[in-house]
Amino acid sequence: MMHNKNSIVVWQLVGGLHGCSNLLYLLLSALGVDLLQKRGQFGRNVSNDSLACPESKSSSLNSKLGNDSVSSSKGSAVKSLSSSSSASNEYFTDFDSKVTIKEPSAADSPTPLLVGEKIQGAAKDVTYLCPFIGPVRGSLTVTNYKIYFKSMDREPSFVLDVPLGVVNRIEKVGGASSRGENSYGIELICKDMRNLRFAHKQENHSRRNVFEKLQQHAFPLSHRLNLFAFEFREEYPENGWSVYEPVAEMKRQGLPTESWRITRINEQYEICDSYPAVWAVPAAASDDDLRSVASFRSRGRLPILSWIHPESQATITRCSQPLVGVSGKRSRDDERYVQLILDANAQSHKLFIMDARPSVNAVANKAKGGGYESEDSYQNAELVFMDIHNIHVMRESLRKIKEICFPTVDDVHWLSAIESTHWLEHIKCILSGAVRIVDKIENHRTSVMVHCSDGWDRTAQLTALSLILLDPYYRTLRGFQVVIEKEWLSCGHKFAQRVGHGDDRHSDADRSPVFLQFIDCVWQVTRQFPNAFEFNEHFLITILDHLYSCLFGTFLCNSEQQRIKEEVKLQSVSLWSFINSHLEEFINPLYCAAYVEQHVLFPVASIRQLRLWTNYYCRWNPRVRPQEPIAARSRVLLSLRTQLQRRVQELQKELDARFTRGSGAQSSDSRSGRVSSPVYN
Repeated sequence: MMHNKNSIVVWQLVGGLHGCSNLLYLLLSALGVDLLQKRGQFGRNVSNDSLACPESKSSSLNSKLGNDSVSSSKGSAVKSLSSSSSASNEYFTDFDSKVTIKEPSAADSPTPLLVGEKIQGAAKDVTYLCPFIGPVRGSLTVTNYKIYFKSMDREPSFVLDVPLGVVNRIEKVGGASSRGENSYGIELICKDMRNLRFAHKQENHSRRNVFEKLQQHAFPLSHRLNLFAFEFREEYPENGWSVYEPVAEMKRQGLPTESWRITRINEQYEICDSYPAVWAVPAAASDDDLRSVASFRSRGRLPILSWIHPESQATITRCSQPLVGVSGKRSRDDERYVQLILDANAQSHKLFIMDARPSVNAVANKAKGGGYESEDSYQNAELVFMDIHNIHVMRESLRKIKEICFPTVDDVHWLSAIESTHWLEHIKCILSGAVRIVDKIENHRTSVMVHCSDGWDRTAQLTALSLILLDPYYRTLRGFQVVIEKEWLSCGHKFAQRVGHGDDRHSDADRSPVFLQFIDCVWQVTRQFPNAFEFNEHFLITILDHLYSCLFGTFLCNSEQQRIKEEVKLQSVSLWSFINSHLEEFINPLYCAAYVEQHVLFPVASIRQLRLWTNYYCRWNPRVRPQEPIAARSRVLLSLRTQLQRRVQELQKELDARFTRGSGAQSSDSRSGRVSSPVYN
């Protein structure tokens, strides 16, 4: 630790919080990195606990929490719409309610209802078979949005509030001949890493009605009903549908340029029905060229611009595989178009084509009419295979993760069990692929073209992650929303098929956790760069919860064209409306915009640095979750951060004055280069 006068003043300010000094180190380094770099450095060896403060039991910040710990409010009519909305007070505590409630009349059930929510069925004397605390007796209510269970004999009440959108399938347990206690009932297998089982008494004859209502409203599309997102009518001060405007985002990147133009040739979705209406394409390519190239690419998904480097003009473009086939077809127009992408970057004479697939899969696709670019046909292009497996492999891997995380965790064989799922290996491949793309763009100043088979799964993972690592704007709360809208929603990731919104085809081969893997990769990067992201872990979990919930319209349908046809923006509420109206819940107290302003992130994509995201995959297990409410700690840290920011600004002014009076050495506005290294833990 440095011993100059300024550092002593700062540490005196927070001296009473010595029990969390590692976390304060991160706060101080985030808030005053220039100050620290000028006058010496703190010790670089951050302990293993420095990024794990939310789970620490010994931090002296605990004394500040006291009664601030958030608990389930008895007077609250509904749980928050944030990530805890699909949980119960069995698992973890909730934020205060942020939604408008339609108060039930005296004749109604006391079930809290959202705007547009209606009770469909109810049953009394039902037993929830909790795998952690045992059987709980209570009443069960089914609405057109959720299943709501409340205990009858516990104080405070045990409440289970689960959106029906998370239900993957529903099964009856036991039959008329079942005699054992709690052997007759219903089991719900969920998409969010848990199962729910309810026991009914046969003599009450309540199971049939509940089962039918659950089937209808958990899978509304299979029963010709609307998803609840089209019934939900909550109003928020922020309009989430205005977060992303494609032309405005292109202009933010500096487009159009001499080499790139903006086109609306796909405004009616005639060239490619899974692409957005507005593209950025090489300026030298005519509209006829675009049509010809689209005919040679799978699903018509020709190469379009995702991102352009503000200095080197190196670009990331995305597309689908070329339709080469077994006979090795060629398209002169496609080859010329790829050359135009290369020529648009004057600083390099080479283009890297990053094929997300294993080479074996790419070769096998030739038999289906697809394939990959031949380096003989595409001059000055180098083809690299990223070895990311297909959606079927990923689906099986996630199934194994659920097996080891719910309902019990085997501590003795935990690490070998994780290894057997291969989940972290898949995360490593995706993350390392993005790092290779960033390396080519940032360090080698070469342009990169990314594709897989159809260009809407693995391609989206790689381009979105690369943009987040390259551009600090996408690491802000609103910027991250933009990258999801831009690279996932507008560019045609098939959310409806991959998630299975509202349909009962639970064994559909098109389902896969592609977007979940992307969010997992982002979380892995936030662990290595705790100062670089404006949002916190709660933000990521909230996104995943509403990926399944069908409460908001953001993730509905498979393409931009379908969302326009279904009038999603007119008939539903955006998830970003909710999030941007309650930003305080999602702010990372360690974030420092000034420190990361010019930095490109290069995370270590190694198994030794990756961790299973237990706060998501194991969150339903009370033995695994953090013992201290993270939300309460975040509020304390945000308050502390505000105090430290004021003090750092005062000290910064004092230092600037000294440097001005002195030798006129290094300016306080200097930066340490573009590349940022991770914090190891």
